Amino acid sequence: MTAAPARATASGTLERDALAVLQPGFGGTEAPDWVLRRLDEGLASVALFGRNVESAEQLGRLTARLRADHPGLLVAVDEEGGDVTRIEVGQGSSVPGNYALGTIDDTALTRDVAAELGRALAACGIDLAWAPSVDVNSNPDNPVIGVRSFGIDPALVARHAAAYVEGLQSAGVAASAKHFPGHGDTAVDSHHSLPRIDVGLDTLGARDLLPFRAAVAAGVKAVMSAHIISPALDPDRPATLSRRILTGLLREELGFDGLVVTDGMDMQAIASTYGMEHGTVLAIAAGADAICTGGGPFDEGTVLGLRDALVAAVRGGELPEERLADAAARVRALAGWTLRAREAAGPGAAVQEGAAPGDPVGLVAARRALRVTGTVVPLTGPAYVAVLGAEANIAVGTQTPWGVGPELAKLCPGTETGTYTEDSYGTAEVLAAAGERPLVVAARDVHRHAWMARALDALVAARPSATVVEMGLDVAPPRGAAHIATHGAARVCGQAAAEVIAGRAH
Repeated sequence: MTAAPARATASGTLERDALAVLQPGFGGTEAPDWVLRRLDEGLASVALFGRNVESAEQLGRLTARLRADHPGLLVAVDEEGGDVTRIEVGQGSSVPGNYALGTIDDTALTRDVAAELGRALAACGIDLAWAPSVDVNSNPDNPVIGVRSFGIDPALVARHAAAYVEGLQSAGVAASAKHFPGHGDTAVDSHHSLPRIDVGLDTLGARDLLPFRAAVAAGVKAVMSAHIISPALDPDRPATLSRRILTGLLREELGFDGLVVTDGMDMQAIASTYGMEHGTVLAIAAGADAICTGGGPFDEGTVLGLRDALVAAVRGGELPEERLADAAARVRALAGWTLRAREAAGPGAAVQEGAAPGDPVGLVAARRALRVTGTVVPLTGPAYVAVLGAEANIAVGTQTPWGVGPELAKLCPGTETGTYTEDSYGTAEVLAAAGERPLVVAARDVHRHAWMARALDALVAARPSATVVEMGLDVAPPRGAAHIATHGAARVCGQAAAEVIAGRAH
């Protein structure tokens, strides 16, 4: 009769640890009952996305409800600022992204911008941001990193990675350097399939790993793994499932002792090759501590399936119980750090070097990131903005608006915007819509879309006075017109460009 309670206790601990390593997302803007139930049973972390956010006030109520009975809950969000924003999903980010910051190359400003973002996250009850991306964007055709990277120079990326980590964590919000060991040299989006990086160890060490070493040296609290095959490191398994990479390289060689969180296990690079449940077991065994399963939204059944797969793996000898317990302890330890760090940070005030009174640091940075080629003739009345749009990658999402039209309309009332895709674009249609008004053309990553390049050539030929605004990677050459490169599509990047077009530049 004494053995049964002992078995029940052991089983309860095992199942609690299995829940603790999961970092699930959910649907809706209120805390689901099933999430609250599982918090009582050991779930130690949740992930939030744009679908969970209506406003900062609503987000604060949501996180408060989630941790009402569980103050040690770790709340994560996929928030990078710039193009990838969740807390400002409906209007666009008030801070520019990494590419803009790398273009400026002022580490003090990067630190200040990250600190400002950290304070905004802390005010909403967020503990962990899956940021910054410290990938070196060595492949300009990369469909998923792009402006999320600080740039193509490993040393530049490394110094800004360290500055960003320091700034974000100064607000008591844990940073997560991603995507280890580097997602920059890919032409495949791991949301859809499994990328492969065929370069040698010397290149990986000098290029891709340099920013991660800098982030670790700066005290980053978390590192997110990449779903990529790097044969020089492990020819058999993607980084997320590789003990050689997560334990041998990240833990033992780089000396990282914080939380290892996976990229989304629902991404096809893992889900369609290993399956979420088996992939989750392999990831924990390899050295991951937290399993991100946020892209769904996922229901209770999915979470329980992952929990049960971990429990079964321990009982079947596939996963050491000590490894699962260690992973769960690391999740709880990071939650404890955020509580202490948040209290130590206090509300604080933004450090805005070089900013005029009242200028938010994000807008100051966006203005400094602009690069103008040619002469922009300031508007004297309303304009027509033609947006050349391509489908956004999953990381950026389609919920967040971008462009210069809304911001330009505030400065030049009557300005209108039309959005054109490859299927809907026609030069005659754009010119007819513009009429006699000045033409502004906004695009992202023209170098990756041949139809955009052709459209710009035609529009500039017809309207030499047009202003072109490139809001992605500034790779394609300016096409004869006044050309503004914003180095990102955050709302403040559009605002900074609009100020120049309207003759209101600061």
